[in-house]
Order: sequence, then C-alpha cells, then structure tokens
Amino acid sequence: MRLVRQNDEKRAKWTGVRGVVIVLAVSALASAACGSAADPVDRSTEAGVDTSPEVDRGAGAQRGHGRQGALQAPPARALDAYASKLLRSYTLQVAATNRWGLGRVPLAPPLPPAKKPVLRTRKGFEVPGHERDGLPPVVTGIPTREKVVFLTIDDGTEKDPAFLRMTSELKIPYTAFLTDSEVRSDYGYFRQMRNGGAGLDNHTLRHRFLRRLPYAEQKREICGMQDVMEKQFGKRPVLFRPPYGSYDRDTLRAAKDCGIKAVLLWNEEVFPGRWAYREADRRLHPGDIVLTHFRGKRQWKGTMPDMIRDFMKLVTKQGYAVARLEDYL
Repeated sequence: MRLVRQNDEKRAKWTGVRGVVIVLAVSALASAACGSAADPVDRSTEAGVDTSPEVDRGAGAQRGHGRQGALQAPPARALDAYASKLLRSYTLQVAATNRWGLGRVPLAPPLPPAKKPVLRTRKGFEVPGHERDGLPPVVTGIPTREKVVFLTIDDGTEKDPAFLRMTSELKIPYTAFLTDSEVRSDYGYFRQMRNGGAGLDNHTLRHRFLRRLPYAEQKREICGMQDVMEKQFGKRPVLFRPPYGSYDRDTLRAAKDCGIKAVLLWNEEVFPGRWAYREADRRLHPGDIVLTHFRGKRQWKGTMPDMIRDFMKLVTKQGYAVARLEDYL
C-alpha cells in the first residue's frame, strides 16, 4: 500500500507541475497573440531551484538571432507538446543551475524590444565636436526600464572550454570584444562562441593605449581589426570598445571611419569574488553594461566559471536577467 501511495503522490506532483507549465504556455501564447512581446517579465518573485517552473521566454531569441515570430494558438495536442517542451527546458535549466553551483535559476529576460532605444553619449563622456561631427555615441548602459543587464568580455587571453559549456548550458548571453594579438592563437574557439549566439566585436589589433597614438595609427588599430573580424568571423562589427576605456576625438573619428556605430564602455566590472562599480550606490541599474575579461588562474584568483558564477549570483539576487546586447541595438 505504501508503494501505491508513493506512486500516487509522485503522479499528482507531476500532474501539478505539468498543469502549471500548460497554464504558463497558454499565457505566453495569449500574450504573443495580443502583441505584448515587449511587456516586461513579472518579477514579483525570484526564481530558485526549488520553485515552480518559470517560462524561458528568451531562450530561443537570445541564443538565436532576433525577435521570435508571431505565435499561432495550437490545438490541444500541440499545446500539450509545447508544455512538455517548456518543462524539459526548465528541468535542464535547474540541472545546469545545480551543476554549476548557482543556487538560483537565472531569471529569463523579456523578449527584445520592438523599437530599439536611441543611444546618446553619456554626459561627461563627450569630446569636442561630438554631435556636430556625428561621432559614435559613447555609452555605459542601454536605455531601458527592463531589469536587464548586459555581459561583455574583453580581449580573448583565456580560452577555457568550461566557460563555453557553462554559458551554453545556462543560456547566458554575452558579447566579446576581441583583440587580435590575444585571439589569433585559436580563432576556432571564438567561432564556437559566434555559433552559440555570442556577439563578437572590435577591441583593436594589439590593445594599445590609443590616446597616445596619432589618428593614422589609431585608425590602423581599429580598421585592421575590422578586417580580421570579417575574415575570421564573417562580419565587420559595428560596436567598439577602446582598450582601457581610454579614447580621444581621434579615436572616435577613426572608429567612425572604420564603420563603428557605437562605443561601449561599462558601468560595472566583475572579477572572481569581487565587483567594481562606477556609480556611488554600488548597485546594478536597468540596462547596465558589465565588463569582465577572458582571464584564468594565472591572472586571477579564480577561473572563468568562477567569475560567471559570482556574476550570475549577484545579478539574480538583485532581480535582474542577463539580456543579449545585440537585441537592443
């Protein structure tokens, strides 16, 4: 009798979870049908490993390429299959959360905005003639009211396979700003990133301090990396980050002449076991760009997965999701 009762309890629990997923699936479909793709995610509770399933609305869009197409309400049999797929996805997310030691399932970002925000240079970061000459905006965050942040990783020194596995299994989007002198030893590693949905952008050929260089040399550093990116990864970037976050008017002129549309700095920097903040309140803000680097134990007191673990724990604790930067630009 005890065995029968245990099986009944397991069946009831499964049915309850499945029912929740079906309700969430119907809700997601209804929202899509009503054109509410840009509605924010309900963040009244934080998701944890032991909580009820959360719809991973951003998984397809953030790892793939842009907004999801309009959803058509399926028949009951198709809806059940869709609910099963969501449940499997959530189960894998919980398993990955446990495997990588996060403690809480990462929050799913909202769908990308239908209208992309306009980027304007942050006050105090302008150079003479900035707007007059149409120079690329310099930003430390993306204008949005959504509780999302954007992970960016610089240079390419450390090439840790565990980092690729971790970000793939946890569906963590990120953008890499690459320096050719650091990545040229293994372009294939960064092609794996690109194939997994990561954005690859320009961080110059040799990571030189650009403000000390004349315009022609700055242009050679930026345009030369554009050529490398196109040859190795099939695309000339439109985003640029100057080494050390240092730039002058010639830097922005050269970036513009090389096809760059925006210069992205950062509002926070994360290391294994430590954060650094630009703002005095030492907290995340909607749309913040977070910087880290491709580093390992030789340079840090930790590995790339250690850094990602610390990053995700704080981001989730403060009620934020990690969104795909390219979806907002």
